[in-house]
Amino acid sequence: MIETKVFGKTAAGEEVLAFTLHDGARSATILNRGGVIQSIVVPDRAGKPTDVILGYNDVAGYENNGGYLGALIGRFGNRIGEGKLTIDGVTYDLYLNDRGNHLHGGKVGFDKKIWAHKIEGDKLILTLLSPDGEENYPGNLTVQVTYTFAAGKLTIAYHAVSDKKTAINLTNHAYFNMNGEGDGSILENVLWMDCDEITPTNPTMIPVGGYKKVAGTPFDFNTPKEMGKDVEADDIDLKQGNGYDHCHVLKNKCGEMVKYATVTGKKTGIVMTCYTDMPAVQFYAGNGMHQQGKTAYYGKRAGFCLETQAIPNNVNVPEYAAKGSSIYDAGEVYSFSAIYEFGVE
Repeated sequence: MIETKVFGKTAAGEEVLAFTLHDGARSATILNRGGVIQSIVVPDRAGKPTDVILGYNDVAGYENNGGYLGALIGRFGNRIGEGKLTIDGVTYDLYLNDRGNHLHGGKVGFDKKIWAHKIEGDKLILTLLSPDGEENYPGNLTVQVTYTFAAGKLTIAYHAVSDKKTAINLTNHAYFNMNGEGDGSILENVLWMDCDEITPTNPTMIPVGGYKKVAGTPFDFNTPKEMGKDVEADDIDLKQGNGYDHCHVLKNKCGEMVKYATVTGKKTGIVMTCYTDMPAVQFYAGNGMHQQGKTAYYGKRAGFCLETQAIPNNVNVPEYAAKGSSIYDAGEVYSFSAIYEFGVE
């Protein structure tokens, strides 16, 4: 069942709707502004309903605060070095909004758009047309994102196609805390991630080539450990990111669905199991958080993100594109999914 309510209005007077997808004792609320995941409420080990998504109680919170909390990201999730996108010999200069680089779609990305919506049974379908030249990307890009919540699994299915060759790399920027959105810290959340390599970055957080083995480094989560265990370790990549904010390269082939992570809240017993058919995931530990949220102040590392995607800057690094290129021909279909499954231990 999907319940629809008015969430509020934007500063420009646009109506924002909230769609609540019910799944027994669980629910997820999605906004048509930015496709934001506004809440995911699941029972803890004692059966207490617990909201594990950081966010805001009103539209103004999403409009006035940074961090992309819960939002769909596009056309290009994560970073493109120096905002340079070259397709068939033509260079498109993209908006520079992060240390001289292009981040999360630019000045007005998909996170700030009001998406069209329709409900088909238990599916919420959001659609958007990004016109040719928007944020200087080529091509009229039609995007469809479908949300379902059943049997404890929230599924986000991404689908896009352009009428010109272009770059596409969609993701969702949900901030989680398995101990509850108001807990204040993710440091006791226990993470397991099936990953052997990350992409090292330059000082502006751009992967410029090469891979770094996680074995023997703070980035090794192949044995489950608390997120806070090594977050302040003496590691050049960790220091450049002010903590975890790095692309973890998954073991699957691009397009192959795989379980890649579990996160457990020690206080609540809530377990989130993560699946995707994308080739990489950005693990961000909320190092820059500084905002008042739904029930609490969200300070540094109050929430974490697992943003499934293609490798950042792959449009400029052929060895990254070989793992899954973000360049799509006219008419070529972009189609990937991310699944977050909730239970208790």
